[in-house]
Amino acid sequence: MAKGYWIAHVSVTDPQQYRLYAEAAPIAFKKYGATILARGGSCQQMEGEGRPRNVVIEFPSLQAAIDCYHSEEYQSAKAHRAGAGIAEIVLVEGV
Repeated sequence: MAKGYWIAHVSVTDPQQYRLYAEAAPIAFKKYGATILARGGSCQQMEGEGRPRNVVIEFPSLQAAIDCYHSEEYQSAKAHRAGAGIAEIVLVEGV
């Protein structure tokens, strides 16, 4: 079965509020078997518009990534992110 990935590009506008999201979201990630591969490290934007924070999270499958996103645990964490930044998140099936 192909793995699933979250790819997120984020601009944090309120670090204190965003911290609440960052503390709560791993509860959902753990429940759905996620492994964080990249989170907020150095990056170089090569093409297109970029954001300063980039995150790649691996899941056992695309369905696990989708289920995690829609889970009560993640939606609760996501509520903390409202007004704390701008995020673009895509879920992708691996090869």
